Formats: sequence, C-alpha cells, structure tokens
Amino acid sequence: MLDPHLLRTDPEQVRDALRLRGFELELDALQKLESRRKAIQVETEGLQAERNARSKNIGKAKAAGEDVEPLLKEVASLGDKLKSSEDELGKIQKELNVILHAVPNIPHVSVPAGKTEDDNKEVRRWGEPAAFEFEAKDHVDLGEALGLIDFETGAKIASSRFVVLKAGIALLHRALIQFMLNVHTQEHGYTEVNVPYVVNADSCFGTSQLPKFEEDLFHIKEHGFYLIPTAEVPVTNMFRDEIVAAEDLPLKLVCHSPCFRSEAGSYGKDTRGMIRQHQFEKVEMVQLVPAGQSYQAIEELTAHAENILKKLELPYRTVILCGGDIGFASALTYDIEVWLPGQGKYREISSCSNFEDFQARRMKARWRNPETNKPELLHTLNGSGLAVGRTLIAIMENYQTKDGDICVPEALLPYTAGLELIKKA
Repeated sequence: MLDPHLLRTDPEQVRDALRLRGFELELDALQKLESRRKAIQVETEGLQAERNARSKNIGKAKAAGEDVEPLLKEVASLGDKLKSSEDELGKIQKELNVILHAVPNIPHVSVPAGKTEDDNKEVRRWGEPAAFEFEAKDHVDLGEALGLIDFETGAKIASSRFVVLKAGIALLHRALIQFMLNVHTQEHGYTEVNVPYVVNADSCFGTSQLPKFEEDLFHIKEHGFYLIPTAEVPVTNMFRDEIVAAEDLPLKLVCHSPCFRSEAGSYGKDTRGMIRQHQFEKVEMVQLVPAGQSYQAIEELTAHAENILKKLELPYRTVILCGGDIGFASALTYDIEVWLPGQGKYREISSCSNFEDFQARRMKARWRNPETNKPELLHTLNGSGLAVGRTLIAIMENYQTKDGDICVPEALLPYTAGLELIKKA
C-alpha cells in the first residue's frame, strides 16, 4: 500500500507516476473523501476534548457538593455526538481504503515506459542457444515419447493443467529442488525455511494478493484459507506485525514449496504442456532489508537466480519490465527468460521484484533503526530461484539428443544417484 501521507501531500505527483503503468488515480474522488475525513476527524477530536473536559468538571462538582445531574446529561449528549462522529469517520476511512487498496505501487525511475511485454528492455544475456543437427522437439513431445510425462492421467486425477511425472523425469525434478536449495544456502547465504501451504486472508492481504487478485487464488472457503500462489506469501508474512532488530538484517530466506494458481486470466494461453499449470513448484528467495539497501539487494537477488542457470549451462536473458507489464505491488522487476529450443524463444523462468515498503506497510513489518531507536518500515524483495517445472522443461529441451533421450546436466549428477541419461521407461 502506498504511503497515505504521500497521497495527501502530493497526489498529483503520485497520479503522474502511476500513469507509467497505465493506471489512472481517482484523484477527485480521493481528494473529496480526504477532505471529508479531515473535517470529521477535527470534529471528532473536538468532541473528545470537550467530553474529557466536562468529565473532569463532574469530578470537581462532586467534590464541591454541587448538583452534577446537568453535567451528566451534557456528557451523555456529547457521547452520543462523539459516537456518531466516530462512526462517520470509520465509514469514510473504509471508503478511502477501498480506493487505496486498489492503487498499485509507484514504479522506480529506472522502469521503462511501455504497455506490454514487447516493451520490456533487455539488460543482459548469457550463453548461446545450441545449434542442433536435428529438429528440436518441445518438452511435450519429448516427455510423451519417453513415457515419463503424463498429462492424460493428471487430467483424470484432477483436471487439465495438472501433470504426472515418472521415473527419470520425476527424479530430475526432485534433483533440481535439492540443487537449488543447496546453492542458495551454501553459496548465496540464505536460510532455508519450510512453511504452510495454506494461509489466511491477512497473509494474502499483506503481500497484495487480496483484495485485487482473489480470483487467481484457490480459496478453501469453509476454513477461511487460501492455497499459496507462491512461497512469497507465507515467508514474507513471517514478519507481519514484527519489529526486527538491526543486527538480524538483512533477512535472506529460501523456501521450496508447491504453488497453486487458478490461472483465471489466462484462458487459452499456454495450454500445451507444463508452462502454465494449476500446481507447480518453486524455490523462492525472499529478502527483507532497510530502505537504503533494497536496490543493491535486488541486483544481488537477481544474480543469485541467474547463477542457477549458469551452473546448469542454460542460455538466458534478463529484462527489466516496462510500466505496463510490472506487477501490482512491485516498484521494479527483472524477469529472467530461459531459451527453449522447442519453442524457439526465451520464456520467463524467474521474476525478481523490489516492492520497497509497499508490502511492509500492509504487514506492519518493521525494523528498529539504532540511530533513532524508532521502528521503520522494511523493504521486501523476492524472486524465483527458480521455477522448478520450467527449469525441468528447459533442461529437457536444451539437453535432448537426436534419439529423444535427455542428458543430465553435470551440476545435477551428484543429485541423480548416478543417472546420466534419461531414456524411455
């Protein structure tokens, strides 16, 4: 959530900044509500002060032996007026919150202008796509020919956009998770955590999934839970309503979890294969840092995700998202896109974002600044390190042989129990 003080003091600046996203701030409605809020708040505070003064007079009158009945009636009347004023103030604040909770984060000055993913700007690329001496297959054809990826059974068990992995492909999937966790904990300085796969509404609100993106979530209504769309939600919310000591910063956490998404807005998109599933797995990196360190941290976090691809020798490119493509809560996002020979293009495999204090304000996630001894909002960041299913796809397509087998990348051999080549089951 944006700083309400900024919206009150410089709404035009906020409106202009948000236009980079294609978002038009309801400035007139916001200012009218804010004007009413100020007036009612002044009225409420005046009534509170008057009631307190009259209440003190009752004590003095009693001590002097005077008749306090008229004073009691005045205080009761003021109480009724105060209750009415407080109710009106609460109603206005709710109306304001409906607007404020729908306002996205302000993009960082480095975010380029643009409307769609076609306007994202490449900042670097690594590796050269392999030149096969045969026509490269995509992961669907490879997996089905091997008999190790089964979409039909996934649909029978659940529905479309679910899959069953078998034997060597299932082993490769599991090896990737262990490999990623080990690199991030042993080389990049993250602490591994294991968290619930269901969260409450407060957690979804804290990381900005609610109220705007409820249709994208799987909701267990009878229990008031949501299946997590990403480990970002439970991991970041570990620090909701907390004040972190300065000596414990920066916080760097990594978590493997399944992710569940309804894909409500993706009808007809990526229906082939494992690119867009209702259930998939990720290794997620989360950082919480003081405000002045978050832009250094986002470069570091993005490099950590890229390092996984380098170790697996998978060609990729990194782009900075334009204003029209950046996520609701993010101030700056880098997408890392891996080369998929079967599609002949780069596809997203990780999204690394700096949310500044947007999420922390919702969560009241703070740290105590030793210079002032006062709590200040943290900056939150996260990124996939990496999306496991998409990494599996990239390995299958980049490490395929002419016979349709899959070579296991050298970096994964310690995790595959000696398996070097995945063949037909």
